[in-house]
Amino acid sequence: MGVLVLLVALPPVASSRLPERLATHWNAGSGSPDGSMPLWAAALFPALVWAVLTAVVALVLRRTGTGGGAVPGWALAGLGFGGVILLGGQASIVRANLDHADWHDADSVTSWVVGTLVVAATVGAIGFLAAQRPAQAPPATDGPALDLPAGQRLVWLARTSNSWLQAVSAVTGLIAIAVVVGALAGLADPPVALAATPFALACVLVLACSSVQARVTERGLDVTFGPLGWPGRHWPLEDIESARTENRTPAQVGGWGYRLSGLGTTVMLRGGECLVIRTAKGKDFAVSVDDAEHAAALLNSLSAQHTR
Repeated sequence: MGVLVLLVALPPVASSRLPERLATHWNAGSGSPDGSMPLWAAALFPALVWAVLTAVVALVLRRTGTGGGAVPGWALAGLGFGGVILLGGQASIVRANLDHADWHDADSVTSWVVGTLVVAATVGAIGFLAAQRPAQAPPATDGPALDLPAGQRLVWLARTSNSWLQAVSAVTGLIAIAVVVGALAGLADPPVALAATPFALACVLVLACSSVQARVTERGLDVTFGPLGWPGRHWPLEDIESARTENRTPAQVGGWGYRLSGLGTTVMLRGGECLVIRTAKGKDFAVSVDDAEHAAALLNSLSAQHTR
């Protein structure tokens, strides 16, 4: 929806500085414009392409049974690449036609097209990598403690996300994109684009704190953040004194995300059961994940086995 709004709104916002018809196609050899559209068509055509693209992706996801789960890499890559191509193309068209009385006099868009392709390919690659998540491990057996058979390796894995933090990240990201697109289209001076920096930074930081994955193996505990699983923290077994579960709330730890409080460090994405480890330095680290009891039991068993 954010991409759709930007595609439709960009030409009308700059209409007072645009000709009645906009140059929308350029000769590949000479770089001069050789095709045009009315302003309303230039606004609606890319929006229609985006609507069709998203509808096709949604239909394929529904038919393949993946619409309600994690979005596959090809879908994120396709939507990311297509969205940047359409937004970059719309910004290039508006900028090229800006302050010209006739569309034949529009500026060249070659450099903008090349830049858009580079950014689109980068965003598509990031979208594909963001969807590559490790498969869920089988649940541990029931019981307050785990018996570790000799010669067998056990793994515990859990992932938690917060949809509200993801929504905040999306909103701040769209604001940053809107500011940059407006500056590229010539609707504002380039220094105005610097206003996108805090929104872009907030988008990245909030996105990194909106999901967490915890993993327990014979190497210890690994906790990674964000859709790409980076950054992350690792505690080897020899650095873990004990593991337990606690019920914690955002009010107790000071809010959502990565929090520092009197209870130690807490990754708080939802209130309730948390996995808590006491490090060899006497500090506590907690992460709000499901099935924390089995994680604590496995960590304690692995630590005892490692000590022996």
